[in-house]
Amino acid sequence: MTAFNVVRFRVKPGREKEFVDHHRKAKADFPGFRRGALVKTGERTYCFIGEWDDFASVAGAEERMVKILDRFRDTLEDLGGGLGVTDPVSGEVVVELNP
Repeated sequence: MTAFNVVRFRVKPGREKEFVDHHRKAKADFPGFRRGALVKTGERTYCFIGEWDDFASVAGAEERMVKILDRFRDTLEDLGGGLGVTDPVSGEVVVELNP
């Protein structure tokens, strides 16, 4: 069953280009990864959304995804509320909408 992961970020002032460039250069060659998008959601705020074949593929890629995050972690600002620099969630699709 299709799954998605979503990660919310806030970038430090003056570091947005570096943050976006890291995503442009990232190798997304994870088994089960279909596609992903980095979305600018506001002033210095972004979400990454990834589509996967199934939830097991998301779980299996977690360690490698953290290693990628470690490459640009210093560009991120703490989100507050005890979250740290990311707010990740993932799960299986329960409803799909089509035009």
